Amino acid sequence: MRNTWKVARWEIKRNMKNKTFLIGMLSTPVIFIGFMLLGSLFGGSDSENIDPTQVFVNDEVGVIADIERIVEESALDWDIYSTDLSREEMEAELDDRENTAFLLLDHLAVQEGTVSVYLSEGVGPFFQSELRVISPVIQALQLEELGLSEDEMAVVARGITFVDVTPRGSDIGEGAAGDGEGAGAGESDFMERLVPGAFAGFIMVSIVFTGMAIFQSASQEKKDKLAEIILSSLTPSELMQGKIIGYFALGIIQSLVSIVFIVPFLIWRYDFPILEYLFVPELAVLLLIAVLGFLLFAAIFVGIGATMEDITTAGNFQGIVMMLPFSPAIFIGPVLSDPNGLMAQIGTYIPFTSPGVMILRLTMLEEWPWIEVIIGTAILAVSVWLFMKLAGKIFHVGILMYGKNATPGEIWKWLRGS
Repeated sequence: MRNTWKVARWEIKRNMKNKTFLIGMLSTPVIFIGFMLLGSLFGGSDSENIDPTQVFVNDEVGVIADIERIVEESALDWDIYSTDLSREEMEAELDDRENTAFLLLDHLAVQEGTVSVYLSEGVGPFFQSELRVISPVIQALQLEELGLSEDEMAVVARGITFVDVTPRGSDIGEGAAGDGEGAGAGESDFMERLVPGAFAGFIMVSIVFTGMAIFQSASQEKKDKLAEIILSSLTPSELMQGKIIGYFALGIIQSLVSIVFIVPFLIWRYDFPILEYLFVPELAVLLLIAVLGFLLFAAIFVGIGATMEDITTAGNFQGIVMMLPFSPAIFIGPVLSDPNGLMAQIGTYIPFTSPGVMILRLTMLEEWPWIEVIIGTAILAVSVWLFMKLAGKIFHVGILMYGKNATPGEIWKWLRGS
């Protein structure tokens, strides 16, 4: 194991001194931020070009002045108006308006801590998160009206829930909870799924792309005949494992560098509490899936890389292998249309597509199908172990074979041990 760590440290040091790797590591977040800025510039998504959200408040409890003050202090892009529309009239107004929200603040809302919210088309995706800033106004009213007995204190501690009660019979508010139950946390729950899912997906893509360099590294060492020298002091298994660990660490380093630049930019650009939604328990499961995905593809890359005399002469077989990390793309459409559908389940159980499909599915689903997650993760873990063994056999023979690229038939013979 000591030799494995030596190889890993050597790969890390070698690449960290490589100008190409350093330029790529630093340019990735710059390119990402640049595209976002360009998209805002040409896509007209700059906040200066977006009309403020029209917020109509039916205030039966006398707090609209406090709400206006808090909204102004929080610099929210809202225009607040007082209205006496009833629930039915608010619902009827939605068809004729855009970027408009109606809030019903009556005594029942104060007692139960549930404020009915009607949203028209065009309301920003973070509006319900922004509603949290006015919760203290309603909670203060609860404290004022209640005698602060234990039961009443429990009411206050429960907090305020903004329930999107937009009618589901039309396209308005499409994608929100239909029956209103738990809908107040709908926006928050969605962001708690989206942010960790996007983070895990970014980590997986970053380390997989870095891990693809294993393919070139093994081939280059074989071409330069360095493998013979290296293998004189350690075993092929130690060399292969060291490469996988080393490039995994490089992928993590590249991801962390990107995150250090990108996360503050997103927080500044969109005034959005990313960290609040990121550190949730589900993140650990998503990262486990991402790491297992890397280990699977890394084992394949290092094994196949050892069979190539020169990366520039890679045949169709090697090219197909290099495309494996992109295989989940064929399931994107079915998963987006039905995350619990048959195609989504099939993609969950295929090792090569499992990491990408599971991360996408779990990002979209409100309730995780834990049985499927456990089975899919178990299949992925077993596949990692199996492909590590197979890659070790291929690497052991292929790294010392010179003169040509190995054919699929030859690789099959090595796996059979003949």
